Amino acid sequence: MTVRTEVEDLQITRTEKLLAAVLAAFLLLGGVWTYTRVDDVVRSHVRVPTERVDSDPAVRREAAAQQRVFRAQSRSRTALQNLELRREAYRTALEAKKPASRLERLYTAAQVSYAAAQRELRTARREAAAAAPAAAAAERSAERRIDAALQRQARDAFLLRLALVLAAIGLSYWLLARLRRRRTRWYPFAGSAVAFATIFAFVFAGDYLTDYFDPFEWGIAFVALVGIAATLLAYLALQRYLLKRLPQRRVRRRECPFCGYPVAENTHCEGCGRTVVAPCASCESPRRVGAAHCGVCGATS
Repeated sequence: MTVRTEVEDLQITRTEKLLAAVLAAFLLLGGVWTYTRVDDVVRSHVRVPTERVDSDPAVRREAAAQQRVFRAQSRSRTALQNLELRREAYRTALEAKKPASRLERLYTAAQVSYAAAQRELRTARREAAAAAPAAAAAERSAERRIDAALQRQARDAFLLRLALVLAAIGLSYWLLARLRRRRTRWYPFAGSAVAFATIFAFVFAGDYLTDYFDPFEWGIAFVALVGIAATLLAYLALQRYLLKRLPQRRVRRRECPFCGYPVAENTHCEGCGRTVVAPCASCESPRRVGAAHCGVCGATS
Protein backbone atom coordinates (compact mmCIF):
# COMPACT_ATOMS: atom_id res chain seq x y z
CA MET A 1 0.00 0.00 0.00
CA THR A 2 1.27 3.47 -0.95
CA VAL A 3 0.91 6.25 1.57
CA ARG A 4 0.55 9.70 0.02
CA THR A 5 2.37 12.22 2.15
CA GLU A 6 1.14 15.77 2.56
CA VAL A 7 3.28 18.30 0.68
CA GLU A 8 4.01 20.29 3.84
CA ASP A 9 5.19 17.10 5.58
CA LEU A 10 7.73 16.20 2.92
CA GLN A 11 11.27 16.16 4.26
CA ILE A 12 13.20 17.72 1.39
CA THR A 13 16.86 16.69 1.40
CA ARG A 14 19.72 19.06 0.77
CA THR A 15 20.50 17.31 -2.51
CA GLU A 16 16.94 17.89 -3.72
CA LYS A 17 17.16 21.55 -2.72
CA LEU A 18 20.49 21.85 -4.53
CA LEU A 19 19.10 20.27 -7.69
CA ALA A 20 16.07 22.57 -7.50
CA ALA A 21 18.38 25.60 -7.26
CA VAL A 22 20.49 24.32 -10.18
CA LEU A 23 17.34 23.79 -12.25
CA ALA A 24 16.19 27.36 -11.50
CA ALA A 25 19.60 28.66 -12.64
CA PHE A 26 19.49 26.74 -15.92
CA LEU A 27 15.87 27.79 -16.51
CA LEU A 28 16.94 31.39 -16.01
CA LEU A 29 19.89 30.92 -18.37
CA GLY A 30 17.62 29.56 -21.09
CA GLY A 31 15.01 32.22 -20.44
CA VAL A 32 17.54 35.06 -20.73
CA TRP A 33 18.92 33.54 -23.95
CA THR A 34 15.40 33.40 -25.39
CA TYR A 35 14.79 36.95 -24.14
CA THR A 36 17.84 38.24 -26.03
CA ARG A 37 16.87 36.43 -29.24
CA VAL A 38 13.56 38.28 -29.38
CA ASP A 39 15.20 41.26 -31.13
CA ASP A 40 16.57 39.01 -33.89
CA VAL A 41 13.16 37.42 -34.43
CA VAL A 42 11.41 40.79 -34.55
CA ARG A 43 14.00 42.33 -36.91
CA SER A 44 13.62 39.39 -39.29
CA HIS A 45 9.87 40.03 -39.57
CA VAL A 46 9.76 43.84 -39.32
CA ARG A 47 12.17 45.36 -41.80
CA VAL A 48 13.48 48.92 -41.55
CA PRO A 49 13.37 50.75 -44.94
CA THR A 50 16.87 50.87 -46.43
CA GLU A 51 16.24 52.78 -49.67
CA ARG A 52 18.51 55.78 -50.14
CA VAL A 53 16.83 59.15 -49.67
CA ASP A 54 18.93 60.70 -52.44
CA SER A 55 17.28 58.35 -54.94
CA ASP A 56 14.03 60.29 -54.65
CA PRO A 57 13.41 62.57 -57.70
CA ALA A 58 12.62 65.59 -55.53
CA VAL A 59 15.84 65.14 -53.56
CA ARG A 60 17.83 64.75 -56.79
CA ARG A 61 16.32 67.94 -58.19
CA GLU A 62 17.16 69.82 -55.02
CA ALA A 63 20.73 68.45 -55.06
CA ALA A 64 21.19 69.44 -58.72
CA ALA A 65 19.87 72.92 -57.95
CA GLN A 66 22.33 73.27 -55.08
CA GLN A 67 25.17 72.23 -57.40
CA ARG A 68 24.12 74.94 -59.85
CA VAL A 69 24.13 77.43 -56.99
CA PHE A 70 27.67 76.43 -56.04
CA ARG A 71 28.87 76.74 -59.65
CA ALA A 72 27.14 80.11 -60.08
CA GLN A 73 28.71 81.37 -56.85
CA SER A 74 32.13 80.31 -58.09
CA ARG A 75 31.62 82.04 -61.46
CA SER A 76 30.31 85.16 -59.70
CA ARG A 77 33.38 85.36 -57.49
CA THR A 78 35.66 84.92 -60.51
CA ALA A 79 33.75 87.56 -62.46
CA LEU A 80 33.94 89.98 -59.51
CA GLN A 81 37.68 89.51 -59.18
CA ASN A 82 38.11 90.08 -62.93
CA LEU A 83 35.90 93.18 -62.73
CA GLU A 84 37.96 94.64 -59.88
CA LEU A 85 41.19 94.02 -61.77
CA ARG A 86 39.84 95.64 -64.97
CA ARG A 87 38.48 98.60 -63.04
CA GLU A 88 41.78 99.25 -61.30
CA ALA A 89 43.66 99.00 -64.60
CA TYR A 90 41.21 101.36 -66.31
CA ARG A 91 41.35 103.83 -63.39
CA THR A 92 45.14 103.77 -63.34
CA ALA A 93 45.28 104.53 -67.07
CA LEU A 94 42.85 107.41 -66.69
CA GLU A 95 44.80 108.90 -63.80
CA ALA A 96 48.02 108.59 -65.79
CA LYS A 97 46.28 110.17 -68.82
CA LYS A 98 47.26 107.24 -70.99
CA PRO A 99 45.22 105.76 -73.83
CA ALA A 100 42.51 103.73 -72.12
CA SER A 101 40.04 102.77 -74.84
CA ARG A 102 41.10 99.11 -74.81
CA LEU A 103 41.02 98.98 -71.01
CA GLU A 104 37.59 100.58 -71.09
CA ARG A 105 36.30 97.85 -73.37
CA LEU A 106 37.76 95.17 -71.11
CA TYR A 107 36.23 96.86 -68.06
CA THR A 108 32.80 97.05 -69.75
CA ALA A 109 33.01 93.37 -70.77
CA ALA A 110 33.92 92.46 -67.18
CA GLN A 111 30.86 94.40 -65.94
CA VAL A 112 28.64 92.51 -68.37
CA SER A 113 30.17 89.18 -67.36
CA TYR A 114 29.70 89.91 -63.65
CA ALA A 115 26.07 90.97 -64.20
CA ALA A 116 25.42 87.73 -66.12
CA ALA A 117 27.01 85.72 -63.32
CA GLN A 118 24.82 87.48 -60.77
CA ARG A 119 21.70 86.75 -62.81
CA GLU A 120 22.71 83.11 -63.11
CA LEU A 121 23.29 82.95 -59.34
CA ARG A 122 19.86 84.44 -58.60
CA THR A 123 18.22 82.00 -60.99
CA ALA A 124 20.03 79.05 -59.42
CA ARG A 125 19.02 80.16 -55.93
CA ARG A 126 15.37 80.47 -56.97
CA GLU A 127 15.45 76.96 -58.43
CA ALA A 128 17.05 75.60 -55.24
CA ALA A 129 14.48 77.37 -53.09
CA ALA A 130 11.66 75.99 -55.23
CA ALA A 131 13.03 72.42 -55.03
CA ALA A 132 13.76 72.55 -51.29
CA PRO A 133 10.18 71.99 -49.94
CA ALA A 134 9.61 68.84 -52.01
CA ALA A 135 13.03 67.49 -51.06
CA ALA A 136 12.42 68.23 -47.38
CA ALA A 137 9.04 66.52 -47.59
CA ALA A 138 10.63 63.45 -49.18
CA GLU A 139 13.29 63.33 -46.45
CA ARG A 140 10.65 63.68 -43.72
CA SER A 141 8.60 60.92 -45.31
CA ALA A 142 11.60 58.61 -45.37
CA GLU A 143 12.41 59.46 -41.75
CA ARG A 144 8.80 58.76 -40.72
CA ARG A 145 8.89 55.37 -42.42
CA ILE A 146 12.13 54.49 -40.67
CA ASP A 147 10.85 55.75 -37.30
CA ALA A 148 7.59 53.82 -37.74
CA ALA A 149 9.50 50.62 -38.48
CA LEU A 150 11.78 51.12 -35.48
CA GLN A 151 8.80 51.84 -33.22
CA ARG A 152 7.05 48.74 -34.49
CA GLN A 153 10.15 46.68 -33.79
CA ALA A 154 10.30 48.05 -30.25
CA ARG A 155 6.57 47.45 -29.72
CA ASP A 156 6.63 43.88 -31.07
CA ALA A 157 9.75 43.04 -29.05
CA PHE A 158 8.12 44.42 -25.92
CA LEU A 159 4.88 42.50 -26.45
CA LEU A 160 6.71 39.27 -27.23
CA ARG A 161 8.88 39.61 -24.13
CA LEU A 162 5.84 40.47 -22.06
CA ALA A 163 4.13 37.32 -23.36
CA LEU A 164 7.19 35.25 -22.40
CA VAL A 165 7.20 36.65 -18.88
CA LEU A 166 3.45 36.16 -18.41
CA ALA A 167 3.67 32.64 -19.79
CA ALA A 168 6.52 31.84 -17.39
CA ILE A 169 4.52 33.17 -14.43
CA GLY A 170 1.34 31.34 -15.43
CA LEU A 171 3.03 28.01 -16.19
CA SER A 172 5.11 28.10 -13.03
CA TYR A 173 2.07 28.60 -10.80
CA TRP A 174 0.13 25.99 -12.75
CA LEU A 175 2.98 23.53 -12.20
CA LEU A 176 3.11 24.46 -8.52
CA ALA A 177 -0.61 23.74 -8.10
CA ARG A 178 -0.46 20.51 -10.11
CA LEU A 179 2.49 19.03 -8.23
CA ARG A 180 0.91 20.07 -4.94
CA ARG A 181 -2.27 18.19 -5.80
CA ARG A 182 -0.27 15.11 -6.79
CA ARG A 183 1.77 15.29 -3.52
CA THR A 184 4.90 14.15 -5.32
CA ARG A 185 8.53 14.44 -4.35
CA TRP A 186 9.02 16.35 -7.61
CA TYR A 187 7.37 19.27 -5.86
CA PRO A 188 10.67 21.19 -5.24
CA PHE A 189 11.06 21.60 -9.00
CA ALA A 190 7.84 23.59 -9.01
CA GLY A 191 9.62 25.99 -6.67
CA SER A 192 12.43 26.18 -9.25
CA ALA A 193 9.91 27.22 -11.90
CA VAL A 194 8.37 29.87 -9.63
CA ALA A 195 11.81 31.25 -8.74
CA PHE A 196 12.75 31.36 -12.42
CA ALA A 197 9.52 33.18 -13.37
CA THR A 198 10.04 35.72 -10.58
CA ILE A 199 13.64 36.50 -11.55
CA PHE A 200 12.67 36.53 -15.23
CA ALA A 201 10.01 39.15 -14.51
CA PHE A 202 12.61 41.29 -12.72
CA VAL A 203 14.94 40.93 -15.72
CA PHE A 204 12.17 42.19 -17.98
CA ALA A 205 11.35 45.07 -15.64
CA GLY A 206 15.00 46.05 -15.30
CA ASP A 207 15.48 45.99 -19.07
CA TYR A 208 12.69 48.52 -19.64
CA LEU A 209 13.31 50.58 -16.52
CA THR A 210 15.48 53.06 -18.43
CA ASP A 211 12.61 53.83 -20.82
CA TYR A 212 10.80 55.87 -18.19
CA PHE A 213 9.17 58.24 -20.65
CA ASP A 214 8.36 55.50 -23.14
CA PRO A 215 4.70 54.39 -23.40
CA PHE A 216 5.82 50.83 -22.79
CA GLU A 217 6.88 51.80 -19.27
CA TRP A 218 3.48 50.73 -18.00
CA GLY A 219 4.39 47.17 -18.98
CA ILE A 220 6.67 47.02 -15.94
CA ALA A 221 3.83 47.98 -13.63
CA PHE A 222 1.56 45.54 -15.46
CA VAL A 223 3.99 42.66 -14.94
CA ALA A 224 4.34 43.64 -11.28
CA LEU A 225 0.56 43.68 -10.84
CA VAL A 226 0.18 40.34 -12.59
CA GLY A 227 2.90 38.84 -10.42
CA ILE A 228 1.34 40.25 -7.26
CA ALA A 229 -2.13 39.03 -8.25
CA ALA A 230 -0.86 35.58 -9.17
CA THR A 231 1.04 35.29 -5.90
CA LEU A 232 -1.98 36.39 -3.87
CA LEU A 233 -4.22 33.93 -5.70
CA ALA A 234 -1.71 31.16 -5.11
CA TYR A 235 -1.56 32.12 -1.42
CA LEU A 236 -5.37 32.10 -1.25
CA ALA A 237 -5.51 28.66 -2.84
CA LEU A 238 -2.86 27.45 -0.40
CA GLN A 239 -4.83 28.77 2.55
CA ARG A 240 -8.00 27.05 1.34
CA TYR A 241 -6.03 23.86 0.89
CA LEU A 242 -4.56 24.13 4.36
CA LEU A 243 -7.96 24.83 5.93
CA LYS A 244 -9.24 21.68 4.29
CA ARG A 245 -6.30 19.45 5.19
CA LEU A 246 -5.19 20.99 8.50
CA PRO A 247 -7.78 19.19 10.70
CA GLN A 248 -6.62 15.80 9.39
CA ARG A 249 -3.01 16.69 10.03
CA ARG A 250 -3.85 17.74 13.60
CA VAL A 251 -5.82 14.52 14.19
CA ARG A 252 -2.80 12.47 13.12
CA ARG A 253 -0.73 14.37 15.68
CA ARG A 254 -3.32 13.79 18.42
CA GLU A 255 -4.18 17.48 18.49
CA CYS A 256 -7.47 19.35 18.57
CA PRO A 257 -8.65 19.83 14.96
CA PHE A 258 -9.97 23.30 15.87
CA CYS A 259 -7.16 24.94 17.84
CA GLY A 260 -4.25 22.47 17.65
CA TYR A 261 -4.04 21.90 21.43
CA PRO A 262 -2.82 18.37 22.43
CA VAL A 263 -5.83 16.22 23.43
CA ALA A 264 -4.31 12.75 24.02
CA GLU A 265 -7.26 10.43 24.82
CA ASN A 266 -9.65 13.15 25.97
CA THR A 267 -13.06 13.58 24.35
CA HIS A 268 -12.96 17.34 24.75
CA CYS A 269 -10.14 19.79 24.02
CA GLU A 270 -8.52 21.31 27.08
CA GLY A 271 -7.59 24.36 25.02
CA CYS A 272 -10.91 25.39 23.47
CA GLY A 273 -13.34 22.98 25.18
CA ARG A 274 -14.87 21.69 21.95
CA THR A 275 -15.76 18.04 21.35
CA VAL A 276 -13.01 16.10 19.60
CA VAL A 277 -14.69 12.65 19.67
CA ALA A 278 -18.18 12.21 18.15
CA PRO A 279 -20.30 9.27 16.93
CA CYS A 280 -19.71 8.11 13.37
CA ALA A 281 -22.57 9.03 11.05
CA SER A 282 -22.58 5.49 9.62
CA CYS A 283 -21.93 3.08 12.52
CA GLU A 284 -22.33 5.33 15.57
CA SER A 285 -18.87 4.27 16.83
CA PRO A 286 -16.66 6.90 18.51
CA ARG A 287 -14.71 8.77 15.87
CA ARG A 288 -12.16 11.56 16.00
CA VAL A 289 -13.56 14.84 14.66
CA GLY A 290 -11.65 15.76 11.52
CA ALA A 291 -10.55 12.19 10.68
CA ALA A 292 -10.88 11.33 6.98
CA HIS A 293 -12.28 7.82 7.68
CA CYS A 294 -13.97 6.04 10.54
CA GLY A 295 -11.66 3.63 12.35
CA VAL A 296 -14.45 0.99 12.70
CA CYS A 297 -16.45 1.03 9.45
CA GLY A 298 -14.09 3.04 7.21
CA ALA A 299 -16.76 5.52 6.19
CA THR A 300 -15.57 8.88 4.89
CA SER A 301 -16.51 12.15 6.49
